[in-house]
Amino acid sequence: MTTPLIIDTDTAQDDCVALLVGLLDPEADLRAITMVAGNVGFEQQVRNALLTLNVAGRLGEVPVHLGCRRPLVREWVSAENVHGDGSGGLDMDREGLAVESEHAVDALVRMAAENPGELSIVAIGPLTNIAMALAKDPAFVDNVKALYVMGGSNNGRGNITAAAEFNFYVDPEAAKSVFAAGFDVTVVPWDPLTLRQAVFGQERLDRIAALGTPLSSFFTRVCSATLEFDRKVGIDGTTHPDSLTAAALIRPELVRRATPYHVDVETAGELTRGYSAMSWGVHGLEANARVVEEIDSEGFFEYLVSLLSLRTVPAREIGGL
Repeated sequence: MTTPLIIDTDTAQDDCVALLVGLLDPEADLRAITMVAGNVGFEQQVRNALLTLNVAGRLGEVPVHLGCRRPLVREWVSAENVHGDGSGGLDMDREGLAVESEHAVDALVRMAAENPGELSIVAIGPLTNIAMALAKDPAFVDNVKALYVMGGSNNGRGNITAAAEFNFYVDPEAAKSVFAAGFDVTVVPWDPLTLRQAVFGQERLDRIAALGTPLSSFFTRVCSATLEFDRKVGIDGTTHPDSLTAAALIRPELVRRATPYHVDVETAGELTRGYSAMSWGVHGLEANARVVEEIDSEGFFEYLVSLLSLRTVPAREIGGL
């Protein structure tokens, strides 16, 4: 039995790899891609999503819906200093390609209502679209089977400020409302999980490059700018929290330990905007999320290698690949 899902994304670097998980794993039934303002300019995110569909050999098969182009109440903040254009400079002819006319929020609400209790959402960007869907239809929370969120740190360091991980920092109001809503939530945090167990050092990167497939070349290119940035800040490899979040849904055996927490997000602090306070059960707060604390790191890497080894045939030539 396959897993029906939607990936809500701000497509750049590992978001592209997460889309490959949804597009290539035979256990995944990717129903739609919804776009939210985050990592890079909105139109660039859309180009990156179409590029990923193409390299996967799935161009035109999965609908792409454009969502919120800014956070709920704040100005958009980018991560272009980290990701560049998010695709390593790759591009393709997009003539004749079209995205869906239906807004991503409407699509999320509609698809969840059409499949109550069956559809899961992998949210790997700011949670603006999810919060808006919740505001549009209060039944959305019950119609969604599970929500997998890449965001926050488990009382650890941030990656955009000392306190905050990027996705929660960009739209903390959205994140706060989502965690208060009552979804069945699983969280893949930045620190400590990603930094300890979802980093691919040079030996792993060399092995992926040696696969010699269009997918492995794509992986190397889209991760190149982020790898350069990570090394400058002391992370010796590429980081893969987004693809891990998608994999955790589709391949739950990769999750070795996940613990109930009460998760809340700071919206008012001058120094702590976007901080994710994860209470581990001693503060009188009821758990509202399952936070992943340990994964099968080697198993996750081998899983991605198995996908990147596939011999896909892009429908359109990709410049620079």
